[in-house]
Amino acid sequence: MIFLINTRAVRPLFLPRTRLPVLTLLRRVFILRESGLFTFAIMLTVNISGGASMNHPFTYEIIYSPRRTTALQVTPDGRVIVRAPKRCPRSFIEAFVRQKEDWVIRQLARFEKQRKEHPPAEQPPLSDKDRARYISIARDIFTRKTAYYARIMGVSYGRITIREQKTRWGSCSSKGNLNFNWRLILAPEEVLDYVVVHELAHRREMNHSKAFYAVVESVLPDYRQARRWLRDHGDSLWTAV
Repeated sequence: MIFLINTRAVRPLFLPRTRLPVLTLLRRVFILRESGLFTFAIMLTVNISGGASMNHPFTYEIIYSPRRTTALQVTPDGRVIVRAPKRCPRSFIEAFVRQKEDWVIRQLARFEKQRKEHPPAEQPPLSDKDRARYISIARDIFTRKTAYYARIMGVSYGRITIREQKTRWGSCSSKGNLNFNWRLILAPEEVLDYVVVHELAHRREMNHSKAFYAVVESVLPDYRQARRWLRDHGDSLWTAV
C-alpha cells in the first residue's frame, strides 16, 4: 500500500493486482517529495517461486525510479536487479526478464566461477580516516577528468558527488548531477576515463541506445576494452584496500 500524505488527509493508493506468487513488500521504504506531497514508495523484492510462465532459475529484485528505460543488472554477489520506470507494468518486466534469462544465467555462472577461483582474501575494515582520504583523492580526480571531457564533448553537468555504491560505478541524473564510486581510482586510468565519458554521454542521450554508445565511441574509440575490464575485474576493487 502506498500513502500520499498532505496536511489535510491521508489517502491510501493500492498497488495494482498481480499474479506473482510471492511478493515480499517493504524491502526498503523511502520518501520522495513530489508536487508538494510526501510519497511513500516501496522497493519490491520479487521472489518467483511458481507459475509456468514466470518460472526462472533465479530470483530478482525490482527497483522502481523516475527513469525512462528498463535495465537488468547482475552483481558479483549473485543478485539480479531490474531497474524500471515507476509505472512500468509487471507483465512487461516479466517478459523483459524472460527475454534476458540466458544472459542472466551466464552472468551468474561467471560470477560463481570467479568466487570459487578467487575467494576474497581477509581484508581488515577500512578506517573512516582512510575512506575519507580516498574519497578526497577521488573527488579531485573526477572533478578534473569531468571538466576535461565535458569540454571535449561540449556538454554541461551539475554537481559531482563521490559515493561508495555497491551496485554501480557512476550515474547521471536528469538534471546533470554526476555520481562516481571512489573505488574506481583503484582501477586502470582508461577505466576511469570510460566511466566519466559514459556518464557525460548521458547528457546527450539519456539511455543506452546505439546513439548513446556512438557518443562514447567518438571520444574513446577503445571504450569496449575498459568496459570489459570493469565487467571482468570490477569486483576486485572491493578487496584492493
